[in-house]
Amino acid sequence: MMKRIGSYPHVRVEGGGRSVVSQAGAVLLVETVRKTGLDRAMSAALAAWRKPRAVHDPGKVLLDVALAVALGGDCLADVGMLRAEPAVFGPVASDPTVSRLIGRLAAGGQRVLAALRMARAEVREHVWKLAGDAAPDADGQVTVDIDGVLVLAHSEKQDAAATWKKTFGHHPLMGFVDHGRGGSGEPVAGLLRPGNAGSNTAADHIEATQLALAQLPKRLRRGRQTLIRTDSGGDTHEFVAWLAKRGRWLSYSVGMTITDAIHQAVLKMPASAWTPAVEPDGDIRDGAWVAELTGDCLTGWPKGLRLIVRKERPHPGAQLRFTDADGMRLTCFATNTAGEAIAALELRHRQRARAEDRIRAARATGLRNLPLHDAAQNQIWLEIVQIALDLLAWMPLLALTGGAARLWEPRRLRLRLFSTAAQLVTTGRRRILRLAGHWPWTDVITDALDRLHALPNPG
Repeated sequence: MMKRIGSYPHVRVEGGGRSVVSQAGAVLLVETVRKTGLDRAMSAALAAWRKPRAVHDPGKVLLDVALAVALGGDCLADVGMLRAEPAVFGPVASDPTVSRLIGRLAAGGQRVLAALRMARAEVREHVWKLAGDAAPDADGQVTVDIDGVLVLAHSEKQDAAATWKKTFGHHPLMGFVDHGRGGSGEPVAGLLRPGNAGSNTAADHIEATQLALAQLPKRLRRGRQTLIRTDSGGDTHEFVAWLAKRGRWLSYSVGMTITDAIHQAVLKMPASAWTPAVEPDGDIRDGAWVAELTGDCLTGWPKGLRLIVRKERPHPGAQLRFTDADGMRLTCFATNTAGEAIAALELRHRQRARAEDRIRAARATGLRNLPLHDAAQNQIWLEIVQIALDLLAWMPLLALTGGAARLWEPRRLRLRLFSTAAQLVTTGRRRILRLAGHWPWTDVITDALDRLHALPNPG
């Protein structure tokens, strides 16, 4: 009888195992690439940057890096985990080849970025058609959240600078399509900016919104059915006027800074003007009220703008700000949506907090740092991060319909699905991956693969 020492069993480890595949659950992402046609789109987009007699397709190389990032990698060299499993990922370029391609694409400048973004937009429209009722635009509406992200740098990199939070790095502006309470979200804009870029620069918000709109199907690029949400960083006359410009007619919900005029108007409002705030399930939100401001507070803003303020008891331990009033925390936002109750509009704007979940997922998917030195190369990296996030959003959208797995964030997807090991069996001319039967989420993986296989092939 062997005695056990410690809390865990002692396992003897030997090398030389065969027919074992690590990261076998990544076949979910590979099948998503195949069914959405992303591989063909990327190959066509980067065909102009393929050298004569090149062995590796630039589109495949870039997708390999994106897959590595989706699996948890945070630098170009992490593509090595794919190179170790050719049975699942096919031939993968060497590290020098990957590095040279990134340099070549960075030298291509805006032409490369435009080609990549156009390919993603075409594939996105196809994915939304495949998703049917689960698509973000299934009800004819779509919501895009614009928000800034601080990315720290621990070495001298081009455009790295001191940020407004007294850190050092970059300050990209991101855009995400909100999938609602029953889903996650997908990136539609990534504008790389220096660390000292302003939080409320109107020109940057306009450019990020243009990038986001270009990723949507044409019918959603203008009109009230498309809602642009921002925090107080979008609180500029130029940006709001651009959103509401004749012919564009976008809906907006923009956080507003509590100015002295707004503060004084709130103090003068009678108790009868306040309406209880609501929760997503329709219940009244305890200790929160909303009201609509009129009068001089609207001077200088576009016609049709509605200014809605919320007051709420701060949570225990929170410190009041000088813009708060009568012990209540004040927040304010502007919208041009007419005909809806202000409580419903305030709830819709409060749900902009889901953008913070998208940013957390982006940080866990390659945006924790920008690994390259030149700004042009890091902009390519930002596009790679967006492709990885697209895959992490499209796979659950198409294959994890319903259930808690649809809401899993990247870290949980990696731990429960992608990190699954399997045995590679070759029989006849077929290769079969046999997932571990004791793994609790094997059924989730196989059911998801069945849904993906049932989708029509692209083209």
